[in-house]
Amino acid sequence: MANHSQFGFQDASSPIMEELVEFHDHALMVALAICSLVLYLLLLMLMEKLSSNTVDAQEVELIWTILPAIVLVLLALPSLQILYMMDEIDEPDLTLKAIGHQWYWTYEYTDFKDLSFDSYMIPTAELPLGHFRLLEADHRVVIPMESPIRIIVTADDVLHSWAVPTLGVKTDAIPGRLNQTSFITTRPGIFYGQCSEICGANHSFMPIVIESAPLNFFETWSSSLSS
Repeated sequence: MANHSQFGFQDASSPIMEELVEFHDHALMVALAICSLVLYLLLLMLMEKLSSNTVDAQEVELIWTILPAIVLVLLALPSLQILYMMDEIDEPDLTLKAIGHQWYWTYEYTDFKDLSFDSYMIPTAELPLGHFRLLEADHRVVIPMESPIRIIVTADDVLHSWAVPTLGVKTDAIPGRLNQTSFITTRPGIFYGQCSEICGANHSFMPIVIESAPLNFFETWSSSLSS
């Protein structure tokens, strides 16, 4: 959960988000090194007198041609690795289907016979003390922690987007089309997200609340709803 004056990302709660944060830090250090080098060269040229050495310098031209190529490779390799990891869907322990409506979500646990519900935002006037305004839903999505989860995302009316930043998940919900992604929660907790596609007047009132819990708690919860 983000807080006021937070400068960086939210704490990662999935392996994919951990990789994304590490890649962000890696790219930031590369950008910092480039900016430092350029600033140093600019100051050097301003402070030093120009000489004939700057007119014809094949070695320098060779360096500033090869060096950017090396930098691009250092950025491309980890980026491609993360892209393939995000598209990789192993055998999931649980399949969840999220359907976007104007303006609420419907969730279906396809591995269970009759386990589905609608999730609406709790109005501010009915919000319990200590809960987050515009982020709390009347029904949370409960999932077992440390288990591969596959989520299938679609929409019933207009474009939506199912996004939970701390899990590193963002999948578009398109009417007539099924998109899928997967994630694993590495710790118990409550993770918040929102619809990330402008979908109408109440676009900002479509929260997503994920509750990651131990397996025995999830089994008890699912049994109480299925019965």
